[in-house]
Amino acid sequence: MRGIALKHKIDWLNFLRIKEFGAVVGIVVFFVIFSFLSNRFATLDNLMNTLTMAAELGIIAIGVSMLMISGEFDLSVGAVFAVAPMVFAIMVNHNFNEYFSLFLSLSIAVGIGVINGLVTLKTGIPSFITTLGMMMFWRGILLAVTGGFPIMLARRIKMLDYLGGRVIGGLRYSAIWFLLLTIVFWFVLERTKYGNWTFATGGNLGAAKALGIPSERVKIMNFVISSILAGFAGLTTFARFKIVDPTLEQELELEAIASAVMGGTLLTGGYGSILGALIGATMISMVRNGLVLAGAPAYWYRAFIGIILIVAAVINARIRKKVAG
Repeated sequence: MRGIALKHKIDWLNFLRIKEFGAVVGIVVFFVIFSFLSNRFATLDNLMNTLTMAAELGIIAIGVSMLMISGEFDLSVGAVFAVAPMVFAIMVNHNFNEYFSLFLSLSIAVGIGVINGLVTLKTGIPSFITTLGMMMFWRGILLAVTGGFPIMLARRIKMLDYLGGRVIGGLRYSAIWFLLLTIVFWFVLERTKYGNWTFATGGNLGAAKALGIPSERVKIMNFVISSILAGFAGLTTFARFKIVDPTLEQELELEAIASAVMGGTLLTGGYGSILGALIGATMISMVRNGLVLAGAPAYWYRAFIGIILIVAAVINARIRKKVAG
């Protein structure tokens, strides 16, 4: 009997070692709840809408997860999400080539990531402060440039169809990009030397440096990844609506961090999952969609996500402690 109990305990611990375990359970629970509350929730069209919302948030969450695993934060992703499409729209409306406009808008996102990384590492101030300042700076620049008014695309750009247009039915290219990027960064994180460096840098910086891991370069690269994915996500949203507002998706950075945490990424660094970021972003989008279909007031969404985030953080910490012994 003791042997059977021990075997069950080992099997249970093996489940807990799956980083995405809690997120998978959560998404199943919410799917069942909202399917019960609304008969429109589980329809194919609505699931495609949920996937579209999850893609635009999840692309950012991938980069944020990479950075958090290496031990840093990026609160400027929401601003970059608005900056990239704003630069693209202004340039295209002034008759610049759309591919050059795309290149420049993403290059600015890369530049913001480099600045975030260099300022954080060279001055020693927390990335929370660096990126908070960058977020406020770029939001101010956007308001100054646009006067606070949204910018609409003046001409049709075929290229945008491959960023946020429809593939078939309710499936959009943004969802395809989301799934492809998840696969790519899952492989990078779990199957490459760079992924090991990222885990080691966030898990124990001193030990990582002692082993000869270029931790500063790893962190700067992850700042760049976080920023360029935020810019790309903004462009996929712009491709869908063809209009961009300087206040677009304020507080999106908090939802991206929440997606990462719900997916199993620890705030302390050194532990996390790209697949978990996908599931976390899907969970948040599912809650947003499900509450609307259930007829709940809009303000309940923030309250609901806040509670889920706290619960997820507590559960992740306890699971990590239990697995570690």
